Amino acid sequence: MQRMGKRAGETVDGDGASGEPQGAATLTRRRALWVGGGLLAAGAVGLAARDELRHWWWQLPGNDKPRKPGEVDHRGARWVAASPENYRRADRPADYDIDRVVVHVVQGSYASALRVFKDPAHEAAAHYVVRADGRLAQAVRELDVAFHAGNRAYNERSVGIEHEGFVDRPESFTDAMYASSAALTADICRRYGFPADREHVVGHVEVPGTDHTDPGPHWDWDRYLRLVRAELRGPGRRPAKS
Repeated sequence: MQRMGKRAGETVDGDGASGEPQGAATLTRRRALWVGGGLLAAGAVGLAARDELRHWWWQLPGNDKPRKPGEVDHRGARWVAASPENYRRADRPADYDIDRVVVHVVQGSYASALRVFKDPAHEAAAHYVVRADGRLAQAVRELDVAFHAGNRAYNERSVGIEHEGFVDRPESFTDAMYASSAALTADICRRYGFPADREHVVGHVEVPGTDHTDPGPHWDWDRYLRLVRAELRGPGRRPAKS
């Protein structure tokens, strides 16, 4: 685009060949720029409105994605429902793209995590909890936005996985836990199409604005990502249908 505001005696296109009076040519170009800018602005507004519509269309009667009571997203998980106060109903990834896994540590037991997730006053829940022996529970559907990360944008874009144990006790993190959690993370990466790396698989401590320290210094990231990538090189499991 050429710069406006030429010196007197110059034509807009700079070559003197337009045949129009100089002022008329300037006005024509300026009008075209304003009209084009207006169309671009209107288009941007339209895109923003359409994007916002994607975020709440499912709230309208009859637009909900089919859901079956007790259905899980990862084969082998046990359904233990969180209180609806601890997550926000959504239709991911149709309304919010999923491109993160956030790794948490409970600072307690598997049973205590599931208990507080059922408590409406707790105001938080993760999608999954992993027990020391590798057993998995799902408390929130991946469709929905779980309140787990302490950051709204991360909640909307991520799946949260809690692990029983304590950040200062390396014995909390067993072989069975790593293997089960890695298979789950690989399944999530595969289904939503994002890589198993430290940009997309993060700890709660790395979420912007958080005051949490989990999974802590004893969580073996190198080992964990090796296990996730090994799972991804395998044939993969068919996820439960939504």
